[in-house]
Amino acid sequence: MAFKAVLFLVATFMLITTRVSSSDEELKMKAPSPPYAKVPVPAPAPAKVPSPPSKTTPPPAKTPTSAPLPPVKSKADCIPLCDQRCKLHSRKRLCMRACMTCCDRCKCVPPGTYGNQEMCGKCYTDMTTHGNRVKCP
Repeated sequence: MAFKAVLFLVATFMLITTRVSSSDEELKMKAPSPPYAKVPVPAPAPAKVPSPPSKTTPPPAKTPTSAPLPPVKSKADCIPLCDQRCKLHSRKRLCMRACMTCCDRCKCVPPGTYGNQEMCGKCYTDMTTHGNRVKCP
C-alpha cells in the first residue's frame, strides 16, 4: 500500500513539474521570417498574328478525329465489341450485361475501355438505370 502511495506522489510531482508547450510559445520562439522579395514579372510576349495563307499553298489535310465505329446490325455483333469494352472492368458480368443492353438498343458501342460515350449519341449517353445512374459503360 505504501508503494502505491509513493508511486502516486511521484507521478503527481512529475505531472505538476512537466512544462506543457503550446503552439503560442512555439510561435514566439521562432524568428520572424524576412518579407518576401518581389520578383519582377516578365512582360508577356507579343502575340503572333497569323499571316493569310498564300494561294500556292494547299490547305492542310483534315485527319479524322477518330476511327469509324464498326456497324452493329444484330445482338451477335455486340458480343465482341462489349467484350473489348468490358475487359478491364472489375465486375465484368455486370458490365457485359449493361453493355449488351445498350448495344442492342442503340446499335453502338464506344471504342476503348472507358469514356467516349458521346461517340454513340444521345441514345447511349442518356440511358439511365432505375436509380438515375448512367446505364451504359
